[in-house]
Amino acid sequence: MRRYYDEQPTSQLALWARRMALFSLAATFVSIIVVRSGLLELRPALATFAGALVLAVIALLLAFCAFVVIWREGLMGMGQALTAIALALALLAYPAYLAIKAYRLPRIYDITTDPIDPPRFEVLARIRPRNANPVIYAGLSAAELQRAAYPNIESIDKDANAPTAFKAALKVINRRKWRVVDQRPPTATRREGHIEAVVRTPIMGFREDVVVRVRPTTDGSRIDIRSSSRYGSFDFGSNAERVRTLSDDIDNAVGDEKPEETTPLPGPMPPSKKSKAPPKGGQSSAKK
Repeated sequence: MRRYYDEQPTSQLALWARRMALFSLAATFVSIIVVRSGLLELRPALATFAGALVLAVIALLLAFCAFVVIWREGLMGMGQALTAIALALALLAYPAYLAIKAYRLPRIYDITTDPIDPPRFEVLARIRPRNANPVIYAGLSAAELQRAAYPNIESIDKDANAPTAFKAALKVINRRKWRVVDQRPPTATRREGHIEAVVRTPIMGFREDVVVRVRPTTDGSRIDIRSSSRYGSFDFGSNAERVRTLSDDIDNAVGDEKPEETTPLPGPMPPSKKSKAPPKGGQSSAKK
């Protein structure tokens, strides 16, 4: 005897919510791969990422509507709706966190330990894209916003000499696997040490630029750091966090670094000693 089962239909809203969420997930991964690989320009890739987030919002709304329909009409599709909600919330959680940070933090993209005389980008100034942010520091307005938001960011003064501090800073940067584009240690003819490096953000892989300056002082050396985003009018606090952690790591590394002996410049040669010629007549005359 055949048995007939009365299967309940599945909510179309739940099915479309899951489809939207899966498509949004795929579009997000594609945009991240495009940005990190540099296959397209930044703006089209960011437009794709923004479109993926919009689809995630639509998927979330469809899933909530599916809940209402399933509850009222007794349809199937609860699993599809829950899957859509989980995927949408996972995609929207980090952008929502960044949006909250952008609301609380000032709209600056360039952070330095010395706003009065910030370290200058030299090599990076030539290789930056034309549509990127300017390499010149914004000036007093940016310095005031930085001081209000990040009062603890300041120069590092150490007892170690400039070559030792430079060596420790370069070790820290290499340990972080940043791409160093310029390194000039302090010498007798060039008193200022200079390091420039390119950093990639963890998820999207945006390129941000860092410069470290080491100057000798009467008591040792002073280390200044500057970190700047190439695009956008605000950095979500990433540059301040980078400068803060880099300062702490360099501070600790300088203390662990073996002091480097500085070789002084050679001075004038001392006059050669000429041997005295014996007096004529041989030995000196004896006393009478």
